[in-house]
Amino acid sequence: MPETGYQVGSGLIGWGGLVAETHETNPDLMWPASIDVFDRMRREDPQVKSVLRAVMLPIMRTDWVLDGTGCRDEVTEHVAADLGIPIKGLPVTAPLRTKGRFSWKEHLRLALLELVYGHSFFEQVYSIDMVGRAHIAKLAWRPPRTISDIEVAADGGLVAVQQMGIPGRGSVRIPVDRLVAYVNEREGANWVGESLLRAAYKMFVLKDRLLRIQALTAERNGLGLPVYISGQPPEGGSFEETVAWLDEQIEKGLGIAKGARAGDAAGVSLPFGATLKFVGVEGRLPDTDAPIRYYDEQIARAVLAHFLNLGTETGSWALGSTFANFFTDSLNAVAQHIADVVNQHVIEDLVDLNWGETEPAPRIVPAAIGEQQPVTAEAIRALIDSGAVTVDAPLEAWLREKYGMPVKADSEPDGVDEAAARARSAAETAQKVYLATDKVPLTQAEARELIRLSGAELTGDGPDIQRVADAAAQPEEAA
Repeated sequence: MPETGYQVGSGLIGWGGLVAETHETNPDLMWPASIDVFDRMRREDPQVKSVLRAVMLPIMRTDWVLDGTGCRDEVTEHVAADLGIPIKGLPVTAPLRTKGRFSWKEHLRLALLELVYGHSFFEQVYSIDMVGRAHIAKLAWRPPRTISDIEVAADGGLVAVQQMGIPGRGSVRIPVDRLVAYVNEREGANWVGESLLRAAYKMFVLKDRLLRIQALTAERNGLGLPVYISGQPPEGGSFEETVAWLDEQIEKGLGIAKGARAGDAAGVSLPFGATLKFVGVEGRLPDTDAPIRYYDEQIARAVLAHFLNLGTETGSWALGSTFANFFTDSLNAVAQHIADVVNQHVIEDLVDLNWGETEPAPRIVPAAIGEQQPVTAEAIRALIDSGAVTVDAPLEAWLREKYGMPVKADSEPDGVDEAAARARSAAETAQKVYLATDKVPLTQAEARELIRLSGAELTGDGPDIQRVADAAAQPEEAA
């Protein structure tokens, strides 16, 4: 059935209709003027910068993998190689070269600028290899300040974006089939989006004004003002002589007041009857610290980053975990939004170009932020003892790297068979746990069972093997 409704309520298509669809009432924040305002906010205000870093850096740091469930290996490997991200459930394979190739981390950093400006557009650029396969050469960022028009259809769909002309070249129109559009909190036909800083704009403006007043207050009233008071003019002089004397005293007094300084060799000599004093502020200066602190709190609250306010006079550290849970939930929602755009307009487009629209496409999946469990030696031992984790070469290599241990030699000494090598590996792991936790890693019964399972006779070949053999040689404990 055909669509009968609409999303462009203004009845206009293009720039005029787009401005109307943003429903922005502040002239300073109407697009495209808003680009410079939000750019100034993130560059000049430390609290705004801190808030943006708190939002962006965890999303950039989390692990992103490609889930190829239900897809052919060829398709999954092709997409993973182009994006430069690992495949879920498979060992990470380092690329041969990274120079001149697509960088997922750099793309993610620029995509997250949608939180600053409300939108971030990219142009898809492909290359064709010798067998005719399309590869992602780059997702070229189109800076928001270069966008002159966003074309929107009557149903609210994106048609194209247009960039401003540059010397020697006219304006550039990029159609939607070549675009990847990240738009924050888009509603209807509003492809400008809403900046994460929009709710904090008022607080930023008021705080900026107070900071200027605070600096001016310190400059004008922060130090006492030197004041020179001359004595009485000599008696019996004429009016002209008295005026000349006063002018001379004022000139000399001004020089003394301007040159008044504290120091080991500082001092001043005054004529009889003259005085020099530092006059301070009379009355009470306005307290600008409290409202400035309040505005900082509101800026952090706009993005649920309440924990940034802890440690000041507001809140309690006991609330930190509760605040962090709300915040990490919001970060996971943003990461999922980024993943949805990539899946629909990057991965599926790449699969369509190479295998057609009926081919199943893999999905990019971000690791949940804030749900990683700490990896301790005691936790590793519990997993090994319960049988949930089997000690193998990759696990041992990872443990050695994590705890700063030397790399294991590639080959075993002569005379040690494979079974004994396995026993040695288990014994060494138990020794590491013992050193890290001060808990006895093996009982006598466990040591005997280790020898039985290895099928080898353990002699004094290395301190760990000797320790296991000695434990097994001890008599059984009394029940």
